[in-house]
Amino acid sequence: MAALVAAAMLGLVGIGYVSLRRSVGELPAPGGSYGIGRAEYEWVDTRRIDPLAPLPGTSRELPVWLWYPTSAVPGAQPAPYAPDSWAELQLSFPLGLGESRLDRMRTHSVADAAVAAGRFPVVVLLPGLGFSAPQYAAFAENLASHGYLVAGVTPTYSANVTVLRGRLVPQSPAGNPSALEGSDVGAATAAANRLVQVWADDAVFAADRVAQLDATGAFAHHVDSSRTAYVGHSFGGAASLEACRRDPHCAGAVDLDGAPYGDVVRSGLQHPFLIIGGEASCVPGACEKPATAADRADLTAARDLLAHSTGPSWRYRVIGCRHFNFTDYSAYYVALPVRALLALGRIDGERALVIVNSYLVAFLDYAARGGPTAPLDADPPPFSEVRVLTR
Repeated sequence: MAALVAAAMLGLVGIGYVSLRRSVGELPAPGGSYGIGRAEYEWVDTRRIDPLAPLPGTSRELPVWLWYPTSAVPGAQPAPYAPDSWAELQLSFPLGLGESRLDRMRTHSVADAAVAAGRFPVVVLLPGLGFSAPQYAAFAENLASHGYLVAGVTPTYSANVTVLRGRLVPQSPAGNPSALEGSDVGAATAAANRLVQVWADDAVFAADRVAQLDATGAFAHHVDSSRTAYVGHSFGGAASLEACRRDPHCAGAVDLDGAPYGDVVRSGLQHPFLIIGGEASCVPGACEKPATAADRADLTAARDLLAHSTGPSWRYRVIGCRHFNFTDYSAYYVALPVRALLALGRIDGERALVIVNSYLVAFLDYAARGGPTAPLDADPPPFSEVRVLTR
């Protein structure tokens, strides 16, 4: 009986601890000198018929969140992390009981705050397949605090959660093709090559719409679109490389743990680019042991990209990182049983975000502002978890 009572007490303590941890969450403090504003848009590309929409003849429509530099707003209420229907980003029951309450996650952004004085480079931020732009707020807020306008695009019909006009929009078979998850690498590559074109179009469209904000309204004379950068995670990283290839205003591209797809693999990039992969990732073009056919395909694609590129490039692997560490999951509290089901590595989550944010800022300061390459070229690197990969 005593043992049963003790077990029950431990269970109650464990439940209480998880409940407390998941109810109190906060994104890492940004490292730049600006305050951060956030605005939300829904933009329709009337020039494109959406190939992913279930209803034929539909124009492509995208939710875009814009994080941007502001002056400090003392006492201002932070913008909600996952407002209204975006709260569906929470993992479904019962797994959602083991992660931070996303509707209570504290941000460092202020909704619709006045833009700081000056003109700021544009960064288009693309999520991984199934993810949504709000789940990369830790990167977006930090970049905005360093003086960038960050347009986070959620690719409609590809994300698990898309919200348009207050309503949830589900995935479609075209937006998340079953071939991408199949064992046939050739079929998966063909499907990815088709889909990456749509996402790259989304990215370039978003960059163009942000540039138009410079003409009138709250962002008038604050947008420097002459040098636009593209940053993405996973499939969004592939789309960022492809978008940079297409955009004559591209200053550079960042791929966070995403196998490259599309024409850029064969043509390469003439612009600067940065690739950061996890500990076992073959995406940066080097890995210890490509264990699967998919790993070998990632390695081949990355090496083809490098062989055909003429722009300067930097490539790193981060020891202890896995695929989800390049998202806000590194900032969430995730209980151990749930964590074991997700692609989260042994590295401390906040440490992973610090490392990636450091390289993002260093690369963008070089590519978009003409800053020094020294932080990128440092060998040994400033973080013991980072492995530098030579060209």
